[in-house]
Amino acid sequence: MLCKIPFFVRRYFNRGFEFDIPSKDKVIFLTFDDGPVPEVTPKVLELLERFDAKATFFCVGDNIRKHPDCFRLVVDKGHSVGNHTMHHLKGSAVGFDKYLSDIEDCNRLCGSKLFRPPYGKITRKQFKELKQRGFRIILWSVVSFDYSKKISRKTCLNNSLKLQSGDILLFHDSIKAQSNMLCALEGVLKHYSAKGFRFLAIR
Repeated sequence: MLCKIPFFVRRYFNRGFEFDIPSKDKVIFLTFDDGPVPEVTPKVLELLERFDAKATFFCVGDNIRKHPDCFRLVVDKGHSVGNHTMHHLKGSAVGFDKYLSDIEDCNRLCGSKLFRPPYGKITRKQFKELKQRGFRIILWSVVSFDYSKKISRKTCLNNSLKLQSGDILLFHDSIKAQSNMLCALEGVLKHYSAKGFRFLAIR
């Protein structure tokens, strides 16, 4: 599994997609998809607070609807939130109108112009329309594969320790991913904090 997106791929597809946020400072952008869920998201927030770290949570609208207190906790802790569609739709598998409607339904709950397409799948037409509506489409530099049952916590951590300044790391604050993710997250926070990195939210 390719956990780090090659630089030439990032630059080739970087016409409107954000794979990283170049910076001269030592900064990393942690991101979490698919929450918020009360079984996992508060644990993530506790770890982040221990290291004075901020992150960006790409929320599924239906989870915001079901767990409003959990969503509010993310916001109150000073983290950024983004749109991950209302029902975690794959853009290449649904019609144009349905996809855009699902995004707008989520946006009424999260109020964010940061958008990450579930599975990283989006059609050219959907992409152009979202850009016209003022959305920033955030992808990632490194994926931890925390959701995969085929990898161990150690492998998940190793996947996550391939970061450079300005990189965006993809985690999931979901029940399925939590064992790998929490282990890797703590390891990333310890490793890069010791190297003088800061963890910032995407604003």
